[in-house]
Amino acid sequence: MKQVGKFLLISLAIYLAVTAVLILTDRPSNIVSANEPIAFEALTEADYDEMPELQPYTARDGAELSYRLYESSKTDIVLILLHGSGWHSMQFYPLAKALSEVGAATVVTPDLRGHGFNPAMRGDVATIGQLEDDLADLIAILEAQFPDARIIIGGHSSGGGLAIRFAGGAYGELADGYLLLAPFLKYNAPTTRANSGGWAQPNSRRIAGLTMLNNLGIHWFDGLTVIQFAMPQSVLDGPLGDSATTAYSHRLNTSFAPRGKYGRDLTALTQPFLLVAGLEDEAFIATQYEPTMSQYTASGSYVLLPDTGHINLLTAPELANIVADWIRQWDADERG
Repeated sequence: MKQVGKFLLISLAIYLAVTAVLILTDRPSNIVSANEPIAFEALTEADYDEMPELQPYTARDGAELSYRLYESSKTDIVLILLHGSGWHSMQFYPLAKALSEVGAATVVTPDLRGHGFNPAMRGDVATIGQLEDDLADLIAILEAQFPDARIIIGGHSSGGGLAIRFAGGAYGELADGYLLLAPFLKYNAPTTRANSGGWAQPNSRRIAGLTMLNNLGIHWFDGLTVIQFAMPQSVLDGPLGDSATTAYSHRLNTSFAPRGKYGRDLTALTQPFLLVAGLEDEAFIATQYEPTMSQYTASGSYVLLPDTGHINLLTAPELANIVADWIRQWDADERG
């Protein structure tokens, strides 16, 4: 028994030594954004004069978070749209406005924890999974405000990844449907270009080391930075530059994507969903979505738009019509 105990202690020491090397030898460096791999003009040049103001809600830990509300009296459907990495709820203004005006849905666009104009901890959350808790808390508030609401959870890019994670977690059944706009699945999924087309600079060895510690139940170092984003300098120097989030901690990065075995989260996605992506997406390979995801879930519809990139998907004139038509058909099918 003493020999076994000694072997286990030596194995643990080696394991911890490996994690230390991985974490300490892969520190963040200043990311070069001069190439601007993702074009943001569609968002930075939009007219936001009529955009709703942020309004607060309180999460279970007492934190004050915010969302924008685009209310429509013509429907009992509430669509929650989750923004992508580095940005915030403003990205959905054109789409949310259009969908609410045609009566397709009341649209809610939260600034996720760690993002926006004045987050308590930019680029960080308190624990892995906290974004799901925050979303469940927001749903509870909306259900109280709209008692007959049927909930669709949507997201763009990492926000789409969070929607998939939510579907596979403890709260997945809170949603009646899902809308996925060029969603992130995993860094090495068939849908993902290398480093998301140059947008993301992950500290891969550090992520591996922290994941190894997490497997032992050790989360002391989860606040370390593990990924940076090539936010265009034109955005950082512009009027919205202070609202950009250019790096994430391990716990936020993990929370903002499907779990490592993303197929399990996709398998739990049994509610109807619509996926829309652009064929010119700089970060993802749109043609790979259906063959990849349909291995795990058969409840989706897929639409690919020509001449459309990652960001300008959100302002594509046809997007609102596609989403509105899908919601109407989904509504009709739900009602039988």
